[in-house]
Amino acid sequence: MLVVALVHSRLDCGNGVLVGLPAYLSHPRQSVLNAAARLIYRLTTRDHITDAVISLHWLRIPERIQYELAVLAYKVLHGDAPRYLGPLTRVGDLPGRRTLRSTNADRLVVPPVKLSTSAAEPLRLRLHTSVIWNTLPTDVVAASSLFTFLPTVHLCFLFKQSYPDIIY
Repeated sequence: MLVVALVHSRLDCGNGVLVGLPAYLSHPRQSVLNAAARLIYRLTTRDHITDAVISLHWLRIPERIQYELAVLAYKVLHGDAPRYLGPLTRVGDLPGRRTLRSTNADRLVVPPVKLSTSAAEPLRLRLHTSVIWNTLPTDVVAASSLFTFLPTVHLCFLFKQSYPDIIY
């Protein structure tokens, strides 16, 4: 279990910087995750790794980044994160917004930013966090506490997204 904690802490370090990472750049990180699963199950490089990773309930790298940003958004919206990470604006909190059914949907405003400019770099994290939060199902977003949100977003949403062919 020490190997798992060491690998996970190193892979998850700085996930905010890795938002929007192209697939070819996330492949080395996925290889490290697969190597850790091979080490735990004592598999060779010829053995198929998907079953081992699934039995460990590990997400693939893109979903791990989404998970970290979803947890960050939850903490910011519920006041559990440092102030410098905010503000994320709910759609229902916009001034002059008419009362609609979508007001209670707990969705975030996606800032209009061109990602090609260097001035937009600080807003990139906020942009992707809002987009990821808005893709979460309503029942996941409506979790009453962080302890109910974490397994719901991990197992019920992102794990199914990571491995769609598995029957639960």
